[in-house]
Amino acid sequence: MIFDTHAHYDDEQFDTDRQELLSSMPENGVGAIVNVSAAYESCQRVVNLAQKYPFVYAAVGVHPDEVGSLNEERFAHMKELFQNDKVVAVGEIGLDYYWDNESHDVQKQWFVRQLELARELELPVLIHSREAAADTMEIIKAHGHGLGGVIHCYSYAKEQAKEYVKMGYYIGVGGVVTFKNARKLKETVEEIPLTSILLETDCPYLAPSPFRGKRNNSIYIQYVAEEIARIKGISYEEVVARTEQNARQMYGVQP
Repeated sequence: MIFDTHAHYDDEQFDTDRQELLSSMPENGVGAIVNVSAAYESCQRVVNLAQKYPFVYAAVGVHPDEVGSLNEERFAHMKELFQNDKVVAVGEIGLDYYWDNESHDVQKQWFVRQLELARELELPVLIHSREAAADTMEIIKAHGHGLGGVIHCYSYAKEQAKEYVKMGYYIGVGGVVTFKNARKLKETVEEIPLTSILLETDCPYLAPSPFRGKRNNSIYIQYVAEEIARIKGISYEEVVARTEQNARQMYGVQP
């Protein structure tokens, strides 16, 4: 069964048909989904959503674009949510120098704090990194070594991917790999072992071809798996089975 390791079903784009869509997942071959918070306000929402569906889990964390809203009181409340057994990771955390919504110093501060939280809780991390390759690598080497987790929506060179794999991290591959101009990601998929790849949607964003530009959902992940199979010269079934095994191993989630 397909394991979507990174989704945002609490997003308002799903307000009209969330229940109908999520209820259809098992019949469409999707066996598990990790719903990931981004803003502080979404941390509680992802936990609530995970309670409603046996195959949905939650990751709690604050995205680098949103860390300006954090303070000690909010961080303490966020930490309380990890007492729920459906919360399986700290994320989405990291650095984003593309939008630059927050200063680099503030982003780094809360990135490190959330990595330290993951270490304290013994949970994997879901790392967002956009146009911040060097600083992300530096912080992970200093504060994230041995933690485990995934470099979500990977967009850098294959050489860096190999370095992350050596440190025990997975590489998150989503709809972008199906785009014709995604040369770097295709090269990365070709180079790293299947044992280090996770399937993800980042839905409602980054829908694969032929749905590019439309609202994404976990059912479309089959197109990602098909492209990985093509690149690696293996079967679709092998990609789905191995990436599900990888995801369950990382998250500690049993079938």
